Amino acid sequence: MVSNFHLPPMGYGPGSQQDETGEELQYMPMPQDMRTYHTHYPDMEIDENLRPAMELMAAVAGAAKACGEGVANQTFDLSDLDAENRRLIAETMGQGEVSMKMHGIPAVAAQESVFAGIWVMKAAGMDMIEVGPSPTVARERAFNPRRAALGTDAPKAPGVLNAPPLLVELQDKSAGYTLGDEVHVINLTLLPHTEQDLEWLDKALGQGATDILSRGYGNCRVTATALPNVWRVQFFNSMDVLILDTFEVTAIPEVTVAAPEDLIDSGARLVEVLEAIR
Repeated sequence: MVSNFHLPPMGYGPGSQQDETGEELQYMPMPQDMRTYHTHYPDMEIDENLRPAMELMAAVAGAAKACGEGVANQTFDLSDLDAENRRLIAETMGQGEVSMKMHGIPAVAAQESVFAGIWVMKAAGMDMIEVGPSPTVARERAFNPRRAALGTDAPKAPGVLNAPPLLVELQDKSAGYTLGDEVHVINLTLLPHTEQDLEWLDKALGQGATDILSRGYGNCRVTATALPNVWRVQFFNSMDVLILDTFEVTAIPEVTVAAPEDLIDSGARLVEVLEAIR
C-alpha cells in the first residue's frame, strides 16, 4: 500500500480553488511596441537635380565610419540645399530613438536619425547634420543652470530624511569627476526615500540646459542638473510606469550615446540605402 506521503497533494494547481465572486482573474497587460530598425527608402524619383543631397549623404556615411574609428564629430550644413534636396535628406534620415533639446540662445533641437549617431540639428539660423556619439552642444551646454543649484541652502520641509547624505555623495563625485572615469550611479529605486527627499534634491541640484528622451522598449528620460556631471536618468516601461530612477555622475549618460560600432554600422547602412535609390 502506498503511504499518503507519496500521493500527489490535493487542492493545489489551476482550477483547484473556487472563485466565489464568479469573476475571472485579470492580468496586467504586458509591455508591447518595442522600437526596432527597419530600412526605409525615400519615395522620390532620383534625378540629377538631387545630386547635392546624394553627395552630402555619401559624405555623412563616410563621417559615421570615421567617427566610429575615433575621429571627432563632423558637421554638414544643410541650409544651402533647395526644398527637394532637403526633402530627400529628411526622408532618408527619418527619426530614430533619441531626441534632445538644448536650452539657451539659440535653443537647439537634435533628433537622431534612423542611423545611430547621425543627428539632425535645428535652431534659429541652423539646419545641419552632426555625426558623432552625441551632439557637441548637448555636452557643452548641459550644466548651464536653467534653475540654480541651491545645495545645502535648499529649504528643508518636514519629511526630508535621506536626501542630504545623497547630496554630499553627488557633490563629492561631481567635484572629483574626470572625463573617462567610471560612471557613478545612485539608484533611488533601491534606496529608502520620501517624496520630500526627492523634492529637496530637485531644488538642491537645480536644473541644467539639456533634456533628452530615448525611446526604445519604453522611454528613458534624461535631465542634466545644474551640478556639473550629474544627470537624473529615469526609465519608464511601455505603459509609462517608472521602473528605475537614478542619478548618474558622468559626462553624458551612455543610454543616449551612439557606440563606435553603431556609428560604423550606420555608415554602412546609409551607403546601402544610397546605392539602392540611385
